[in-house]
Amino acid sequence: MNNGYVELSREQWSELRKNTPLTLTADELEELRGLDDPIDLTEVTDIYLPLTRLLNLHFTGSKARSSVLSAFLGHPEQRVPYILGIAGSVAVGKSTTARLLHTLLARWPEHPHVELITTDSFLYPNAVLEAKGIMHRKGFPESYDRRALVRFVAEVKAGAAEVRAPIYSHLEYDIVPGASQVVKSPDILIIEGLNVLQPAPPTSLAVNDYFDFSIYVDAKVEDIRNWYVDRFHKLRRTAFEDPKSYFRHIAELSYEEATAFAVNVWRDINERNLVENIAPTRGRADLVLKKGADHSVRRVRLRQT
Repeated sequence: MNNGYVELSREQWSELRKNTPLTLTADELEELRGLDDPIDLTEVTDIYLPLTRLLNLHFTGSKARSSVLSAFLGHPEQRVPYILGIAGSVAVGKSTTARLLHTLLARWPEHPHVELITTDSFLYPNAVLEAKGIMHRKGFPESYDRRALVRFVAEVKAGAAEVRAPIYSHLEYDIVPGASQVVKSPDILIIEGLNVLQPAPPTSLAVNDYFDFSIYVDAKVEDIRNWYVDRFHKLRRTAFEDPKSYFRHIAELSYEEATAFAVNVWRDINERNLVENIAPTRGRADLVLKKGADHSVRRVRLRQT
């Protein structure tokens, strides 16, 4: 055990699956995984089934604690949504992790209603970022409407019947005006984003103050850089070719020009954000998934204290 964590090898972790059934097909996994994520059903079985078993047990325990508090106060028992946070770098695969858990957790009878929100929905619109002079720092903590995000999660946690979040378009690289995602009193709400474990300013609340459990998806910086550049080239040949794409001009670059562009963006923006803001929050997570160069999870660190 190290700093309150127990560290488990892939083999040790996979044994904790017990009798948790695999409820996902290969076709469903194909739809869920990211553009450059080679995850397969073996990874789901070895890593994500034990994780859903842990989260199911944690959900049940959280519900029992809520019942105890209601009984003590003499209040009618209220259904309190369970909040799960998922953090990690750009291109590390946290979105695939979030989508997988969204699907797998909803197939447990104890919590069939699972919702997923990404913090991209709480980025300031490009016009606001440009007015603030921080368009080049999109994805850094200051580029998010932190108060709106915290207010959204607080309302969900308080049991509001219906809470709305903005919608972000990766194609247009901006918030969609007038559009919203409606979250209706879920059993579990998953919140995925770069900075969800970021501490709050003094006297303020952070979004992770409302989390029941948090996960950090981790890998070596050089591996994430390689994944980012590979994904960039795949996007250049697919989504960037869409006439509506914000990055349409990149589709016209040569392979060498696009590589240079991607490497510069990684170095000047994404790696800086990772080193300065994202990686320092890893120690706040309840569980860390440590990936190898092939994108598979090699070790798991679980907080025990």
